Formats: sequence, C-alpha cells, structure tokens
Amino acid sequence: QVQLVESGGGLVQAGGSLRLSCAASGRTFSFGGMGWFRRAPEKEREFVASISRDGGTVYNEDSVKGRFTISRDIAKNTVYLQMNSLKTEDTAVYYCGARGLSYGSASNSERAYIYWGQGTQVTVSS
Repeated sequence: QVQLVESGGGLVQAGGSLRLSCAASGRTFSFGGMGWFRRAPEKEREFVASISRDGGTVYNEDSVKGRFTISRDIAKNTVYLQMNSLKTEDTAVYYCGARGLSYGSASNSERAYIYWGQGTQVTVSS
C-alpha cells in the first residue's frame, strides 16, 4: 500500500509563507502527475495546483495564481507547494494526490488521482 505523507503545514499570519512537501512513505515508488487539493471548514475538497511528471505542465486554481507555486523533484519523488502571500481564506487541510506512473499528465480532477495523503493543516490568522 502506497501512502503519501504531507508535511510543512502550520499556523501563519496573513501575508506570510509556508512550503508544503509530499513524499511516499515506505518503499520507493514512482508516480505520474501529482497535485494539491484542499478542504476548508464546511466546504468540499477543491483543486489547488497540479504538475505533470516531467514538470513541464502546471495548472493552478485561479485564486492561488501568482501566490502558490507547485514543483517536484523526480529524484526524491517529492512534490512541493510554495505558498506566499497567504490569506485567511487559504485556511484548510491540504492534501497531496498522485496519479499512477502511466498517467504523466497534470490534472485538476480528484478522480484522476489514486494515491492520497492524510492531509496537513494550514491555518492563516488575520
């Protein structure tokens, strides 16, 4: 069973920055496209950003464009989400998702991802 593990969440003031990381636990495993989603209190999980396996294609949700940057390190099998200029409305549990190795493209659809992490809490205070 492949398990993704997110880290880097926490409490930050509005305008601050955080960097989330996501990697597979246990044995070495290669993934296709990867992405970040989030679930705010009393809301459904929503797309944040995704990246293709080769890093050449990136999709961002409109509200995070210019503030969040997704990247990945293939050698480390890790995906990152650099979050700058954080706003209170960014408060949510952030989840990392990964596609199978045969699916190298980025996707903004939850259904495209078959591996998920447990989530990391990001809280932005005013």
